[in-house]
Amino acid sequence: MPAIHERPASELASAYSGGEFSPLEVARAALSRIEAWEPRINAMYRVAGDAALEQARASEARWRAGSPLSALDGVPLTIKENIYTRGDPAPIGTRANDDAPPQPADAPPAARAREAGCVILGKTTMPDYGMLSSGLSSLHGVTRNPWRLDRNTSGSSSGAAAAAVAGYAPLHIGTDIGGSVRLPATHCGIFALKPSLGRIPVYPPYMGRVAGPMTRSVTDAALMMNVLSRPDPRDFMSLPSKKHDYLEDLEQLDPKKLRIGFLPDMNAGLPVNSEVRAAAQAAAKALQGAGAAVEEMRSFLTPEMLDGMCRFFEARSHNDLLQLPGSRQEKVLPFIVEWCSWRAARFSGRDLMQAYALVMRWRPASGSTTCSRPPRRSSPTKPRAPRPETIREMPCRTSPSPWPTTCPSSRRRRSTGAAAPTACRSAYSS
Repeated sequence: MPAIHERPASELASAYSGGEFSPLEVARAALSRIEAWEPRINAMYRVAGDAALEQARASEARWRAGSPLSALDGVPLTIKENIYTRGDPAPIGTRANDDAPPQPADAPPAARAREAGCVILGKTTMPDYGMLSSGLSSLHGVTRNPWRLDRNTSGSSSGAAAAAVAGYAPLHIGTDIGGSVRLPATHCGIFALKPSLGRIPVYPPYMGRVAGPMTRSVTDAALMMNVLSRPDPRDFMSLPSKKHDYLEDLEQLDPKKLRIGFLPDMNAGLPVNSEVRAAAQAAAKALQGAGAAVEEMRSFLTPEMLDGMCRFFEARSHNDLLQLPGSRQEKVLPFIVEWCSWRAARFSGRDLMQAYALVMRWRPASGSTTCSRPPRRSSPTKPRAPRPETIREMPCRTSPSPWPTTCPSSRRRRSTGAAAPTACRSAYSS
């Protein structure tokens, strides 16, 4: 029989209603798991032990009364540090904000989780400003991968992925612009979903940023989507609310009725690792074997479009940096400072608008690739998700440009033989 901390959220509701165990027992098991593993993996920014036990007691009373708030009432959950929770600071991963004040209210994902009766164990770690595909933070330190402690989790929802693998909780909420739930999920062997922009309301809203579930099973993610996708007026970019049961959709899924787009190579950024390519091809073959129609897609992305995205987010982060006084700028992770300054310090307004125009080309280009009957997409890699040991130099574009195309930190690390972080990919992980 699985240990309590190994039980998925999908099993806990029946366990609670049947009296097999209580939300309080589950919360205590989760906190014990955190205490045992946290010295090794450093996944948590804050652990709200007393508050979690109080929430678990309230949940236990509701289950005994036969009036749970939702199917997730009493289920332990962690929330990424940059998602506001009432009473907690949100330093966004950087020591420059180490004195950030407590937030006065929950952001939409945290509010929906609390309304559903989830037991919030605490907040998970992230790199500075969410701008690094790594578990390294000037404030939190290094978050380690529980599978191999000499490796990190990728980022930027680094703590959430580590917490999921270590069994802190069945449910975790991360955020994503360019891979921040998907990359850690890939590195840690869990499931994550970046929903369509606006499907899960966020606050403050920002172009491309979404919140998404990170779980050990697809079923648990579907349960989370039923809760997190509820409307919130604070997000002006949110999609119209609709009554939708993601779990029911999942149960009715028939591979023989699926048309899946397989994108074997983005043809921009670093080349696809051979092992990753082989794994993606094996997955496509397995889907075909299950009866799905799998069709190879051409890439919609060009090196110029990718560089536009890089330049846009470099400029955004450089602006964030310049708003800090000098004493606080010195506290930001040095790599982040160098990455957002090496070109953006010399950008003009025209340069920024050209970059923005390239960013805006992504969606129509993607739509035209999928034609009239859009297939579901399956991609073996994001443009900037190589293994650390394969990274040697970070080209940002291949076409002629007035701007340098390789970050100085990457050139320097190449000369020493050390692996460089992912420069351009880090720009929009969030």
